Amino acid sequence: MSDDNSAKRPDHAKADHPTIPGAKTGVLLANLGTPDNYDYWSMRRYLNEFLSDRRVIDLPRWKWQPLLQLIILTKRPFSSGKAYASIWNKDKGESPLMTITRDQTQALAASMKTRYGDQVMVDFCMRYGNPSTQSKVRAMVQAGCRRILFFPLYPHYAGATSATANDQFFRALMKETWQPTARVVEPYFENQLYIDALAQSVERAYAKTDPKPEKLVVSYHGMPQRYLQQGDPYHCQCQKNTRLLRERLGWDETQITTTFQSVFGREEWLKPYTVKEVARLAREDGTKRIAVIAPAFSADCIETLEEINEEIRESFEEVGGEHFTYIPCLNDEDAHIKALSQIIEDNIAGWLS
Repeated sequence: MSDDNSAKRPDHAKADHPTIPGAKTGVLLANLGTPDNYDYWSMRRYLNEFLSDRRVIDLPRWKWQPLLQLIILTKRPFSSGKAYASIWNKDKGESPLMTITRDQTQALAASMKTRYGDQVMVDFCMRYGNPSTQSKVRAMVQAGCRRILFFPLYPHYAGATSATANDQFFRALMKETWQPTARVVEPYFENQLYIDALAQSVERAYAKTDPKPEKLVVSYHGMPQRYLQQGDPYHCQCQKNTRLLRERLGWDETQITTTFQSVFGREEWLKPYTVKEVARLAREDGTKRIAVIAPAFSADCIETLEEINEEIRESFEEVGGEHFTYIPCLNDEDAHIKALSQIIEDNIAGWLS
């Protein structure tokens, strides 16, 4: 975010020439999105935008839209609204995802200011809901950003996350008369600073827990199995993320496992499903103590605060699990901000010294 609104006419321009703001480089962070509130109509608007995205639900429109509009959007806003209400930041009147993403943005803006002064403008947008990608691209162009680095806050690539965020960014650019030069940050699940930040969060959680968890469940957001067959690299990147984390921690394979959460619809999704696997660990393996971490999310949200810390916890405890530790997302932890700052600097190399 920048307070520098200086604008002037080009040298030798006529008096009626529009003023042009000083050139800057924009860094636009992007996350999934959040409803404006948890009431029925706010939830319905948000879910309609989200579930109408062909990257998320790729069924033919003639088959999907009647089901969505007449059945799903009649019922689901109530249950989703109840879930959001249980985690809502009532002090600020917004979801935790909004609060955390803003905190991350402010921390990164401070880091960029220290490094580049007023040359860099940092802001954030949401793929669904507000603030919209288009509104933030427009604001950056108006502020004089001749170059924009678009940074989807997803460590792993998936069509339903990174790709749809990129789609929306480029659609926004299509509406600009003077398009800025653009770059997109690639998936960063292999970045050593990111892996170190994850490992440090595990080490902190384990240091506070006595006795220690017997198993670390590394839970990633799920996707249909057929997406893997169609060439989406998400599953492979998640598996590698877990391996890199395990190696950084110095653990053997018995101490950590990969699972997938948030199944939707009737088709087969990536397995094992987190909610079933934690129950199996307790029921069949006799595991009494587990910890769960969700590396696919850069900020705590409905899928972590409500699904993992409530639904998945219950699944484990109902069949004999005794100690469930949820390890929060990296959020605005210093190590996370350091990793994201370095990724930004690497990606704007050549634009700024």
